[in-house]
Amino acid sequence: MTTATLQPVANKPKRGKGPSSTSERLFRASPLTWFGLILGVLLSFFPFYWMIVIASRTNDAANAWPPPFLPGGNLGENIGRVLANQDANILKGLMNSVLVSGTITVATVFFGSLAGFAFAKLRFRGKNALLLIVLASMMIPIQLGVLPLYILMSELGWLNRMPSVIVPFLIGGFGIFMMRQYAEQAVPNELIEAARVDGCSTWRIFWHVVVPALRPAAAVLGLLTFMEQWNQFFWPFVVLADPTNPTVQISLRSLNSAYFADNSQIFAGTLIATLPLFVVFILFGRQIIGGIMEGAVKS
Repeated sequence: MTTATLQPVANKPKRGKGPSSTSERLFRASPLTWFGLILGVLLSFFPFYWMIVIASRTNDAANAWPPPFLPGGNLGENIGRVLANQDANILKGLMNSVLVSGTITVATVFFGSLAGFAFAKLRFRGKNALLLIVLASMMIPIQLGVLPLYILMSELGWLNRMPSVIVPFLIGGFGIFMMRQYAEQAVPNELIEAARVDGCSTWRIFWHVVVPALRPAAAVLGLLTFMEQWNQFFWPFVVLADPTNPTVQISLRSLNSAYFADNSQIFAGTLIATLPLFVVFILFGRQIIGGIMEGAVKS
């Protein structure tokens, strides 16, 4: 009768416990690295802090020298004056900007993902030529197409209406190109072929296989698109001549249209216009950062 002998098994180091783990590398960073990180955070945060300081003080204090570096007690009063300003109509501007930015963001992410998947994984005639056209559209600034686009909006009867701001930007070349590049690496061809063998149509493959894989890139594209459209000023200023139907950036411009610039009121309006961006980042920032880290860490 033979007796099996047990061979000693070498202890494997636990994942994340070695000297090369992310947490240990972070805490072993040099003081110069920590100084650079802290300085970068302070420089990034200072404009927002200065906006709060000026928005919470009177206009005399905002123009004083040396300038104040601590918030005052007039924030509520200044915000009330902004909301009561009939020329700015900032509440209407906020609602219009939420509508415009939200609609364009949803459309850009959806159509960008759909077109990116088609360019990355589907085979059809003229694919390369169409992709070159998409890339070429990214090189044309909007200022070159203002006149024909304005004439088109006028012929459609959309001037001074929200469709003139929304429809021309429902899809862009950047979104298609970004999602195409991400789908090329994130969606394996074998997974698509397996789904076809199981009887899935192209639409079901996109919705159940491709969309979950593209979620990190879609979150980043959505945030970038929302911020871009929220800060859009040029095109809304061209097509929305009616002051009673502005976007938030046009409302902010109306606060500075008088001969006397009330800086405290302007900064209070800017603070109101910035809050929705903070809310969007707080709600979706964890998903965006988590998606970026998930795509960056190699298994």
